[in-house]
Order: sequence, then structure tokens, then C-alpha cells
Amino acid sequence: MRILHTMIRVGDLQRSLDFYTQVLGMKLLRKTDYPGGRFTNAFVGYDEESKSAVLELTHNWDTRAYDLGTGYGHVAIEVADAYQACEDVKRRGGRVTREAGPMKHGTTVIAFVEDPDGYKIELIQRRA
Repeated sequence: MRILHTMIRVGDLQRSLDFYTQVLGMKLLRKTDYPGGRFTNAFVGYDEESKSAVLELTHNWDTRAYDLGTGYGHVAIEVADAYQACEDVKRRGGRVTREAGPMKHGTTVIAFVEDPDGYKIELIQRRA
């Protein structure tokens, strides 16, 4: 068994695709419109779906925004250098909500960024 994908609902699909591909450097792997259900699914990730877990961005055509609720945590992405990743995100127009630095009560270097819908993305620096 393995994790295939995590699905999040997005209010503006193109805005979200721009964030995940242009700001975080993922690739659009596939996109399918479902006119009968009035929604589109787009899958983004760093590698092929057969090799890696990916994100499914679901856009319901008649919904512009969602309440995130209190149960959602974050999506975690490993990066070589969290400090540089934050600079790259800002340079590409993304929003850093917690600058890179050691996590509270630990030594792992982390940072947080936020996607256009308010979802938190944790950047975790790869250990040497």
C-alpha cells in the first residue's frame, strides 16, 4: 500500500495551478473536466503519480471559496534549504507565513507558506 494523493478544494483553479507550479515548482500531471458534475480535477506533484504522492486540486465550478475549518493541518514538502526556499517563494510572489528556522522545541529547520486559498504548506529542510 502507498499514499496516492491528497485532495484539497480550491476556489480558483488557475490561481492555484499558478501557485503550485510557478511558486512551488510542481508539475501539472493531468487535468480533467467533469461537465456533468460541474467540477475539474487537476493533479500536481514533483514526480509521476506512479512514483510519488501528489496533490489533487478539485475546483467545483460554482464555488469560489471554502472555509478551511480547524481540522486541516498542512502539506509538508522536503527542501534542500528552507531559508533559500522561502526567498524563492517570495521572489515568485508567494506568501511566507513563518520564516525558516528551527522548529520550537527541536532542531529541524522548517518554514510555512500559504497557498492562494489559505492552505498551509510546511517546508522541511532535508537533514544533512
